[in-house]
Amino acid sequence: MGPIVDQLQSDTQAPAHTGVVVIGGGIIGVSTAFFLAQKGVPVALCEKGHIAGEQSSRNWGWCRKMGRDPREIPLVIESLRLWQDMNRTVGAETGFRQTGMLFLCETDKDVAANEAWLEHAREHQLDSRMIGAAEVAELAPGGAMAVKGALYTPSDGRAEPQKAAPAIAEAARRLGAVILTGCAVRGVETAGGRVVAVVTEKGRITCDAVVLAGGAWSRLFCGNFGVQLPQLKVRSSVLRTERLDGAPEIAMLGHGFGVRKRLDGGYTVANREASIAEIVPDSFRLFFDFLPILQAEWKTMRLRLGARFLAEWNTPGRWPLDRPSPFEAMRVLDPEPVQSINTAALADLARAFPVFGQARIAQQWAGMIDVTPDVVPVIGPVESAPGFFVATGFSGHGFGIGPGAGRLMADLVTGDTPVVDPAAFRLSRFTDGSKPRPMSGV
Repeated sequence: MGPIVDQLQSDTQAPAHTGVVVIGGGIIGVSTAFFLAQKGVPVALCEKGHIAGEQSSRNWGWCRKMGRDPREIPLVIESLRLWQDMNRTVGAETGFRQTGMLFLCETDKDVAANEAWLEHAREHQLDSRMIGAAEVAELAPGGAMAVKGALYTPSDGRAEPQKAAPAIAEAARRLGAVILTGCAVRGVETAGGRVVAVVTEKGRITCDAVVLAGGAWSRLFCGNFGVQLPQLKVRSSVLRTERLDGAPEIAMLGHGFGVRKRLDGGYTVANREASIAEIVPDSFRLFFDFLPILQAEWKTMRLRLGARFLAEWNTPGRWPLDRPSPFEAMRVLDPEPVQSINTAALADLARAFPVFGQARIAQQWAGMIDVTPDVVPVIGPVESAPGFFVATGFSGHGFGIGPGAGRLMADLVTGDTPVVDPAAFRLSRFTDGSKPRPMSGV
């Protein structure tokens, strides 16, 4: 069972017509709806389950520039700017706090990798810097591990995944957006080669544009629409502790663990190097697309063949729009956590900071991360289907980058000057000979 998410009341009736339909109620979808509504654009958001039911409530809650792929840095700078004022903007608690972040370095190799990334940080005048062991001890007291230093970014922070997307969705509604939960979109209709409507389980909505922000479901949706989207899913397990006093306030990444404090006084703990790459039919269809990342991450990649292979094998890739879709068959993607991964992460954390030896696990969950071959999202129009836009493949970065991505998508849909150059996020990079590859390094 996933974490408990702040609830909001769904609108009860789908409009017959709107300007833009946003498919998906995660952090990307609600942010897109919010910024469209802020521009005065009529918008309806359709979510098959509930707001932030999947990865948008199951992530670590980090809001960071540090360690980002250089292609993402301009967008995450904008996103952090938005996060810093998010509580006031939406008139609710999203949990954002500017606490800073540390990537701990135990070896010379760690130091070299983080120093290499700093070259990208300097290009964008970020406040990231390398610090020594003494300053690490000041920022994160109580450590028992021998560190050579850390990569430190004071302006990075954290927010609450179970609060943020619902708060942004409610703010979008106050600006005029229609928010429909329990309303799966079965597909898109076109006329003259252009998007003209979506068909939902609650009826047809004519519209001028559609934004697909479907997370792990996006490839399946695109396939039924005849759009090829190279995307796979990775299962990430997370735990939260009960309230723990005396532990560091700053968010940290170390060997075997990532940790950040929660508003409730507990901590979210996980290990980014222990995610499960489920082997499914698409793993073979997309083998050569994902081969570079497989080669780069082979030592930390955990491949697993299990029940999900048969589940996806039996999921239809095509369906008529007048019949129930796969999105109605599974309202919320709720994978089981791998408890051994979580307990190992907590044990590694306790060895590094003994105060966590007193931590009591309150809950564990897992989520499915939507991943692209270069670990950079797709944000932009689909050239073969005018009026159809995609925002997906955030590869574990979606929560922190979500507000900026929503603003960028709103700019692209309306034809306004984009807040950042969207070229790096175009879908066509996978087919135009660019041969995009994942970033090497931290």
